[in-house]
Amino acid sequence: MRALLSVSDKTGLVDFARSLAALGVDLVSTGGTAALLRRNDVPVTDVARQTGFPEIMDGRVKTLHPRVHAALLARPGVDDDILHELDLQRFDLLVVNLYPFEKTIAEPDCTLDRAIDNIDIGGPAMLRAAAKNHAAVAVVVDPADYGPVLTAVKAGDFDDSLRYDLAVKAFGHTAGYDAAIAAYLQRQRQGDDRPGFPDQPRIPMSKRAVLRYGENPHQRAAFYELDLESEASVTKASQLQGKELSFNNLADADTALECVRQFYEPACVIVKHANPCGVAVDETPLAAYRRALSTDPTSAFGGIIALNRSLDAETAETILRQFVEVLIVPEVQPAARELLAAKPNLRVLVTGWWDMERLPALEYRSINGGVLVQDRDIKLVSPEELEVVTERSPAEHELRDLLFAWKVCKFVKSNAIVFAKDQMTIGVGCGQTSRVHSARIAAMKAVDAGLAIKGSVMASDAFFPFRDGIDSAAEHEAIAVIQPGGSKRDAEVIAAANEHGMSMVLTGMRHFRH
Repeated sequence: MRALLSVSDKTGLVDFARSLAALGVDLVSTGGTAALLRRNDVPVTDVARQTGFPEIMDGRVKTLHPRVHAALLARPGVDDDILHELDLQRFDLLVVNLYPFEKTIAEPDCTLDRAIDNIDIGGPAMLRAAAKNHAAVAVVVDPADYGPVLTAVKAGDFDDSLRYDLAVKAFGHTAGYDAAIAAYLQRQRQGDDRPGFPDQPRIPMSKRAVLRYGENPHQRAAFYELDLESEASVTKASQLQGKELSFNNLADADTALECVRQFYEPACVIVKHANPCGVAVDETPLAAYRRALSTDPTSAFGGIIALNRSLDAETAETILRQFVEVLIVPEVQPAARELLAAKPNLRVLVTGWWDMERLPALEYRSINGGVLVQDRDIKLVSPEELEVVTERSPAEHELRDLLFAWKVCKFVKSNAIVFAKDQMTIGVGCGQTSRVHSARIAAMKAVDAGLAIKGSVMASDAFFPFRDGIDSAAEHEAIAVIQPGGSKRDAEVIAAANEHGMSMVLTGMRHFRH
């Protein structure tokens, strides 16, 4: 049996190669891989002996040769004569993984030239050749497969099922590699920071996990990671403890984290069924949590909690008094970790610290037979961008609450209404087909929680088509409104605000979230 080894990721390679050699496998290798094996006293033959041609151009050309590809593509019983004529032996095993293109482009100082220099050519060619001829050649791209391969070698041969699975993995490996290159080069060509919309997009993804089920138990589901995304996220977070994350856990956790990332001050966001049900900022994460919980303690039961500060012991102890599905934090302090361990089923995600400056990116949503792609909604509005359209301008504390409510409103399902006061949600109305109904539900929730809307502000994710939403807010003595504007009845809506002595500011942008 003969094997050709040429890898960038050398994890476990020396032990694997030594075991192959001990089983009588002849090893052929290239460049740095061969040098590593020799340093560790593993017998190996240079690929140049196979080709009769030296590696050239600093190793850019070493395996692109007929004597390599003939040995990979030869079909037993079909191509034996040509192999004999050329004095060639077939390869039975190919072990290759590719230049670390994605790792290279993730480095902050990576240039276009350096990225291109890390595009592997010979590796994909060999992988495709071996995968095509998987009936005769086992192809390995992942060190995790070294164990099953050694088991097969010890048994004397590879069964058809293992060959097939390894070939599928190899084709997936090269497809993802090409997709990452195409996506990167497309971004570079845009000329600005925003990714474009290529005619034939290739989205490089890697499977993180097969989930127990999807939104419902009868639906299958899996969790994939976009390979080129690098910022802090639920996808990149490490799970400190707890049960396996579900499909709905991940979706809700994403909403909670993305919402809490909007705030510079210590903040807490509680999400239930894809909607924030309580949000607050305060001087400490504990105070923010207590205030967020008070918005809607009923909905918060079994919810997702996100903080934007390190989790300390006192905050952890307080949170653990309620039933929580998932807790998301940038960091867990040692004393808090000990307390969390007493609740082993609680899922705890640690994201690491994030940059408040959001990077432009695309987001994807599937529909039957297609995919919708759009820019991620990362734009925030500044006080200077607000347009005051009422006779009364908002006071300083009102303006602060208006901007707070606007940040929360962005993550509430449309039609979204948020009442807020003193940097805390008072009532949240979400997902209604009528904006006035959302306002009524938000007010009802505030009453149920024993919170007074009087003196609060109201945020609406889109314009008010009629004045009834303003009249409803005024009935509960809200004092200020923030909304995009742009309705043909803006004049009526503004007049209603003036009648009630309310201040109103327009953002000029909406935040629909379907």
